[in-house]
Amino acid sequence: MPSPTPPTSPSRSPEEGRAIERVTTVVLGAGHAGLAASHYLRDRAIDHVVLERGEVANSWRRERWESLRLLTPNWQSRLPGHHYDGPDRDGYMTMNEVVRFIEQFAAVSRAPVRTGTAVTSVRRVDEGYQLATSGGPIRCRAVVIATGACNQPVVPSLRDAVPASVTQLTPFDYRWPDLLPDGGVLVVGASATGVQLADELRRSGRPVVLSVGEHVRLPRTYRGRDVLWWMDASGVWDQRHDEVDDLDRARRLPSPQLIGSPERRTLDLDALSASGVELVGRLAGVRDGRALFSGGLRNVVALADLKMERLLDTFDEWARGDGAAEPPERFAPTRVPDPARLQLDLTRGEIRTIVWATGFRPDYRWLDVPVLDGKGRLKHDGGVVDSPGLYALGLPLLRRRRSTFIHGIEDDARAVIDHLAGYLAARP
Repeated sequence: MPSPTPPTSPSRSPEEGRAIERVTTVVLGAGHAGLAASHYLRDRAIDHVVLERGEVANSWRRERWESLRLLTPNWQSRLPGHHYDGPDRDGYMTMNEVVRFIEQFAAVSRAPVRTGTAVTSVRRVDEGYQLATSGGPIRCRAVVIATGACNQPVVPSLRDAVPASVTQLTPFDYRWPDLLPDGGVLVVGASATGVQLADELRRSGRPVVLSVGEHVRLPRTYRGRDVLWWMDASGVWDQRHDEVDDLDRARRLPSPQLIGSPERRTLDLDALSASGVELVGRLAGVRDGRALFSGGLRNVVALADLKMERLLDTFDEWARGDGAAEPPERFAPTRVPDPARLQLDLTRGEIRTIVWATGFRPDYRWLDVPVLDGKGRLKHDGGVVDSPGLYALGLPLLRRRRSTFIHGIEDDARAVIDHLAGYLAARP
């Protein structure tokens, strides 16, 4: 592997009076995406640094709850030149195991990571970019944004109408059930995060109400294999961003209702109902201390059931050509209460805590380049951002449907760094 060329010597910034470090490329974020970018930059002998505000794999360390496991089986955990080699290939990594896995990759790839380095500004200058960081200014020709898609929880404004007697948390605040006030919990949101937290809270003995909006229903296993094996083998995860009909909507789809439990159990709305979780419709408002729920729960779950059936049809069609032995499976429609309650008085003490599992978004407050759309999302084409020399990794469906997952970063990072290298070569 070629050694990266050394960065040029620092120069003085007349406007700031501080030495400006110069380097060809800066990677922002030392999670799996940023480290994969570093791997391919080193392969191409492009000098670079990886800046991390915290530690390597910081979001996995600081912004996850204690019991969380990966949704993907261990055999799918792979990064460029690095893969899971433990004894439980069909298991699911804990958060501590994920941190160790990414730390090992950082070590073997010899990534030039600078931890504890916060970036407060990235702006366009001349033929490159200047960064303001806690370690001093840096000027570079290219920047790879690998800060992730889940930097901030999304919480609707109606939280302001919730009575002060009710504790409100996001998944960033939640660690385990014993830290919550005694009493019932309303979990808002039924994607992977929402169903996992509702399940854990109910198993702790608490009354739980789950407010259900749009969601993706999947069985944990299908025809004897993990459902994500089918996503991989059938080619569903290989679909490119430029092959998707409604790319904007596809990038905003909620994460599937899955849990990485050792027993490989399915965690859908039926499983939660059977455990005693009460299902209600989407939270539509809070008025006079009452939570108001949509009456469309039955339609929402019917649509999720239909989409799951179509996906299973895709798997079965692929399996006919592969000679799969296990016969096709079909699952009963999701059961919903009849009728589901339409309101809940938050002032009576039945609900002491609300957990807002309503999604996440990136944080680009430090990005002083006009590349965000009206909703604050990065404008890019397969990771090539709408500003010369600016790139992104680790976003949903960046280049393929598997982009968000750890094992999906290898192809994305290779393609993005190939483009970056071509950009640098064209502008010596």
